[in-house]
Amino acid sequence: METALTRLVGVRYPIVQTGMGWVAGPRLVAATAGAGALGILASATMTLDQLREAIREVAARTDAPFGVNLRADAADAGDRVRIMIEEGVRVASFALAPSAELIAELKGAGVVVIPSVGARRHAEKVAGWGADAVIVQGGEGGGHTGDVATTVLLPQVVDAVGIPVVAAGGFFDGRGLVAALAYGAAGVAMGTRFLLTSDSTVPDAVKARYLAATVRDVTVTRAVDGLPHRMLRTELVDALESSGRTRTLLHSVRRAAGFRRLSGLTWRQLIRDGLAMKHGKDLTWSQVLLAANTPMLLKSAMVDGRTDLGVMASGQVAGVIDDLPSCAELVERIMKEAQEVRERLRTAP
Repeated sequence: METALTRLVGVRYPIVQTGMGWVAGPRLVAATAGAGALGILASATMTLDQLREAIREVAARTDAPFGVNLRADAADAGDRVRIMIEEGVRVASFALAPSAELIAELKGAGVVVIPSVGARRHAEKVAGWGADAVIVQGGEGGGHTGDVATTVLLPQVVDAVGIPVVAAGGFFDGRGLVAALAYGAAGVAMGTRFLLTSDSTVPDAVKARYLAATVRDVTVTRAVDGLPHRMLRTELVDALESSGRTRTLLHSVRRAAGFRRLSGLTWRQLIRDGLAMKHGKDLTWSQVLLAANTPMLLKSAMVDGRTDLGVMASGQVAGVIDDLPSCAELVERIMKEAQEVRERLRTAP
C-alpha cells in the first residue's frame, strides 16, 4: 500500500511502531522494519554509546529503513543527532517539538524529521519549521496525552498542514488504518499494539497484565508527574494517588536516586530535566523528581517485570487486544484486513 508516508521514508506499509522507552529496542525495531513497517528506536533511556550500539544492531538485523526517537529538550540532543547522522539513520522522531535549527541540521544531512504532536497549533509550528511529517496522537494514546479524541484532532491537523500526517491513539487493526486514511492521514502509528507482540522484550508477566486489562483498567492520572499520563491502573498509581505529600516526596527521592545512579546524571541535571518536562504547569517537588525519573518507573515494569512498582504506559486499545503475534504476523494481518475493508467499501450497494 503506497501513501505519502511510505514514499517519504521508503517502507512498504503505512504503519509506524512508536519509540517507547525500554520497549522499542533493537529486536522490536528490527522485527518491525523487517515486516515492512517503520520501526522507531527509543533513545531517551540510552547512553550515547548504547545508542550507537543499538543503531548498529538494528542495521545488522535488517537493511530496511528505521528511525530513532529523541527528546528535543535533552542536554545531549546535539550529540545524539550527530550519532544518528554518522550511522545513517533514515528517520528522526521527537516526543517534543524540536527547534527549527535541529530540524534544519537533520534535514541537511538527509534525515526525515517526524515530530509527534498533540494539538493543531503544534503541528502548524513544526510544519512551518520544516518538519517532513507529523505524528498526531489523540487522547486514546498511551503515555503523556491530551484530552482531544483522535477522531476530532486528526481531521483538524490534516486540514491545517500540507505535510503527511500519521494518526496515533486508538489504532490496532486494519479497520483503523482504513479509517485513518479516510480522514486524510498517510498512515497510523501504534505503541501498545507493538508492545504486545512476541518480538517485544517486555517480560511475559507484564504482557499478561496488559492482556488481562479491560478498557476500564486504562486510566489517566496526574499523580505520577503532574501531567496527564495514560497508563494501566496499578498498585503504584493507587499509592501515588492516595499518598500524602510527605510520603510521596520520600518515594520520589528514592526513585530519583536510583535513576541518577543508572543514568549518571547529577542531582542538578535530574532536577533540571524534571523542570523541563513541566510544560508550563505548576509541579510539586515530588512531581518534579518523578517527572525527571519517569524512565526509572517505566523500567521497573518494562524491564524488571515489577508491575507493582512500575509505570505501565498504555493506550486504551490494551482493553481490546488479546493476543501476541509476531511483528510480521501483525503487519500482515493489518494489511490483509485493510484490503478486505476497502474491497467491501468499493462493492457495497
